[in-house]
Amino acid sequence: MRFLRLLTNSLLAGALGAAYLTILVLQLNPQVPLASRTVWRWYVTLGAFYGIHLALLFYVAMLLREFVSVHAFSPGWISVRLLAWLSAAAAAVAAALMWVNLGGFPTLFSEEAARRFTYGVIATAASAGVLLAIAVAHYSFGRRGGRVGAALLTLAITGSLALPVAARGPGGEPPLGPRRFSPTLPPPRESARVVLLLLDGASLDYVWPRVAAGRLPNFGRILDGGASMDLATIRPTQADPVWAAVATGMYPAKNGVRSAAAYYARGDDRPVDLLPDRCFSHILVRLGVIRDVPNASAAWRARPLWTILNDYGISTGIVRWPLTYPAQPLTGFLVTDRFHQVFGSMFEFDGRAAYPPDLLPEILDSFQAPPGSDARPTQTDESYSRVMRNVSAQHPARVTALRYQGLDPAGHYDASDPYYAYIDTEIGAATERLAPGDLLLVVSGFGMRPVSALKHFAARVLRDPDVSGTHEGAPDGFLLAYGTPVAPGRKQRGSIVDVTPTILYFLGIPIGRDMDGYARADVFSRAFTAERPITFIPSHGR
Repeated sequence: MRFLRLLTNSLLAGALGAAYLTILVLQLNPQVPLASRTVWRWYVTLGAFYGIHLALLFYVAMLLREFVSVHAFSPGWISVRLLAWLSAAAAAVAAALMWVNLGGFPTLFSEEAARRFTYGVIATAASAGVLLAIAVAHYSFGRRGGRVGAALLTLAITGSLALPVAARGPGGEPPLGPRRFSPTLPPPRESARVVLLLLDGASLDYVWPRVAAGRLPNFGRILDGGASMDLATIRPTQADPVWAAVATGMYPAKNGVRSAAAYYARGDDRPVDLLPDRCFSHILVRLGVIRDVPNASAAWRARPLWTILNDYGISTGIVRWPLTYPAQPLTGFLVTDRFHQVFGSMFEFDGRAAYPPDLLPEILDSFQAPPGSDARPTQTDESYSRVMRNVSAQHPARVTALRYQGLDPAGHYDASDPYYAYIDTEIGAATERLAPGDLLLVVSGFGMRPVSALKHFAARVLRDPDVSGTHEGAPDGFLLAYGTPVAPGRKQRGSIVDVTPTILYFLGIPIGRDMDGYARADVFSRAFTAERPITFIPSHGR
């Protein structure tokens, strides 16, 4: 019977642990209203997974204690003495998780949300201390419960839940309303072009040794004759939030793109956009416990680069930039990041995969089928590159951007050399097409580093391919600038949010003061910057 009583206490402790995780989800997603069914559905979802596993962990720990202890422990069905220890441990772990998540995602929260989150961490840590004190007192004085002890424990546990919830607030942050800016300045008269090559998962630490060995000659050409700098990236280091920060010059707290998907608890229709880190929460997506839906172009809460350029009459050609599906109108052309997914399907001709729709036949002629098991690993990137080359030849745009996604999966599975060689040839072709005054920017949104032994083990457990690289921990990306206006040399480290302000500065367009990034004028020669001051406006709108 006492083993059943151990089990009931373990289940209560597991339920408390699931409650702490639910609070963490609410802290990470301040837009979720506290008074909503979403809160309870997340608690049920997390309780069905974490609560049960935590209860099992606590129960096994107590059984091990029974096997090594001289004196048998016979708790009550609800033991104050036992629950004090278990709840103190659960609150301490919860406080540590909250602190790690707050420190790990510094660009995802507004100042108000970050301050409330901090108060919640402090409240949870203080509650853990109080619960530990109650546990020590019961152990020291040998009490088996009692009304006073039970009341104190109930108050402490209630406070450990209520205080971080109160610090977090009622939630339901209203979305930013639409706001447009009508430029008062005439469009810039210069005709210089900007060519953007965007790379997922590329790292200068990987490039430099291979340039020195002569294996990447075109990388070497722009490193020797152009400007280079490391770019601090963001967490979570995923394509959607990273490239949204690049496109807007704003961190996720302002641009609204905080992860790669919207996540739904079972039976719920209100999404959250961020899952807790350091507790294997994304395994729940793999297991189908949590449903994820990829973000779309409606996720923007700030205006990306190409819509700002539209205001000034500057044509753009955008190919495979994340969060462009469904395609929105612009001056120029746009091929969304999901074109390869709808290619050959019933959605191919619905007008959402590319803009303008009358370019679709031309795009289809340039596109090849997505790679199968026997196709070249670079085939999808090659298809998008062919689209950019053929469409821009017939419909020239002053600013073009093409994203290469293949380096990221190649880096994960130790197959980077062929991809870098392919990108090197693409860079060489881009430099050959530059005219005097044009600017080539090669931008990596995030880097790659060797995977830890724990990740290797997790991949084996989940029967994934042997992972060799990861971009967790937010390794730096980079920016390489090349062209006649560029001042060669290694520049001071910047941030991914500096890219758009730098492009606006090059084109003679004022920079929004609400942008988080800076115009890196040090990339350009003194002759160029002497005739072009940095100008500002309050905002380019939302």
